[in-house]
Amino acid sequence: MKNCLTASRSLAFRGRILYRVNRNMGERQLHPLSTDTTTVDLRSDTITTPTQEMYDAMISSPVGDDVFKEDPTVTKLQEKCAKLFGKDAALFVPSGTMGNLISVMAHCQTRLLEAIVGSQSHILLYEVGGLSHFGGVQLRPVLNKADGTFDLDEVSNMIRDEGDIHQPNTALICLENTHNKCGGRVLPISFLQQVKELTKKHDLKCHMDGARLLNAAVYMDREPADILQYVDSVNLCFSKGLSCPVGSIIAGTHDFIARARWLRKALGGGMRQIGVLAGPAIVGLDTIYPKLYLDHQRTKQIATAIHENSNGVVEVDLDGVQTNILMVHMKKTDFDADMFCDRLAKVTEDERQLLEEDICILGLPFSNKTVRLVLHHNINQNQVDKTIKKLKYVIKEMADKK
Repeated sequence: MKNCLTASRSLAFRGRILYRVNRNMGERQLHPLSTDTTTVDLRSDTITTPTQEMYDAMISSPVGDDVFKEDPTVTKLQEKCAKLFGKDAALFVPSGTMGNLISVMAHCQTRLLEAIVGSQSHILLYEVGGLSHFGGVQLRPVLNKADGTFDLDEVSNMIRDEGDIHQPNTALICLENTHNKCGGRVLPISFLQQVKELTKKHDLKCHMDGARLLNAAVYMDREPADILQYVDSVNLCFSKGLSCPVGSIIAGTHDFIARARWLRKALGGGMRQIGVLAGPAIVGLDTIYPKLYLDHQRTKQIATAIHENSNGVVEVDLDGVQTNILMVHMKKTDFDADMFCDRLAKVTEDERQLLEEDICILGLPFSNKTVRLVLHHNINQNQVDKTIKKLKYVIKEMADKK
């Protein structure tokens, strides 16, 4: 039995290099197979690579010093996003983590403040506690439901009494849409409306971590501005499903963005001739955004195949598969997420003879009993078909084991 080589940035490197996966999200050493092995990397949509049109934009986009607000390509991108989001202004930032950090700090302008966040939110779990360390903002979690929402009565009861000197003041509610840990689920408009009413009643602000916001817009068949009318600010990542190499954008009122620009500089995010990265982001909005529905369709195909061939080994919430993220849950007590990912990334001699090809699937152990698979622009229909072929084989093999 041989281990699989990860899909490297270029197919030309397949079979020649080693790729190391972060253990916290499922670390393992993978060894190369032959160059004719099909490797399908479904660990994340962050592994997407720029299109040729994006590379062309890196070369041809006019540039200037963005700290002086003189980069015309960045200005074009920011104006384009502000219009798309229905907000006054926008600001290009290096990463989604910095975008969320800046946004929350811009809303929480003094010390001794608190933001309410979902218990399964990216801001709480995967951003190194930056808001507490750098922003001085306490994060208070509320239990996320399976669909990414939370109980707003519970949130209402969590809002602090400003007259109590023992407590920080509640200033902000943070949402995540689509919701990563909840399997790419999309927040219902009715929920967003209720959040808006709650924040207005208590004079709070609302920030949306919309790293995959455009996936939500595609799923709901709505313009992003229709979704964002209920929140005060948003952060969108270009380097996930939009296939760009770097960058995110935040948007809100003119005053919010003015403060955000100041905070970006303080955090080391002030950039100079950055049109070389803003250009690909514009291309992503124009050419990849309209194709996101294909990622959703292909995710559903894989989910359906797993559901129909689960054999008591794994299960998926088929109705909950809405966008490009699929959570596969292990049902066998002696079979965990690491074991499933390890097996998907290997090819046995029996398998090779039966399937008549080498197929390696890279998934991400998201918990002890859950594996995350994410579809993206670099995965085509042929790779989806091979993924289903491999999954059926492995699931049956696991079911046959006593």
